[in-house]
Amino acid sequence: MKFTKTKLKNTFIIDLEQQQDNRGFFAQTFCAREFAAHGLKPVVAQCNLAFNYKKGTLRGMHYQVAPVRVAQLVRCTQGAIYNIIIDMRPDSPTFLKHIGVELTAENHRALYIPAMCAHGYQTLVDNTGVVYQVSGFYSSHYERGLRYDDPTFNIVWPLPVSEISQKDLAWCLFQSFLLEVES
Repeated sequence: MKFTKTKLKNTFIIDLEQQQDNRGFFAQTFCAREFAAHGLKPVVAQCNLAFNYKKGTLRGMHYQVAPVRVAQLVRCTQGAIYNIIIDMRPDSPTFLKHIGVELTAENHRALYIPAMCAHGYQTLVDNTGVVYQVSGFYSSHYERGLRYDDPTFNIVWPLPVSEISQKDLAWCLFQSFLLEVES
């Protein structure tokens, strides 16, 4: 695997090193030793699959807080997505900054998302599948989220949103969240 650092602290794009022959190719998609060598959390406690019917579907922006913070390795297995990560770690030098990365079934690319980074994506084509390897278990009690259209982050999504859950529409704007925390 080839690990490429992004502008967000401890966030990597992971490309496959393919061994090709007349059958196709073989590649390693996860190795605990290689992840640990890059300072990443190599634990996989849960694997999830999301399938999206329509182009423009948006899922996110989700993360979990202590004591069940989780890191994720996200890969698009069918179709294509535009994946966004927002750094929500107050002690990080890239706090509140974000990146966007296109993951497709054709580029076989994965994105490592550290704990306390909000994650969301938009499908670029119909019938898109996404696999998540997660370092801990999902907990609705510790789940948090950000609005996909929050002006604090000024995220530019590639397409108009065609589908989104009511839960994702209901997240507070970040400035509202800060006001609640401060009072």
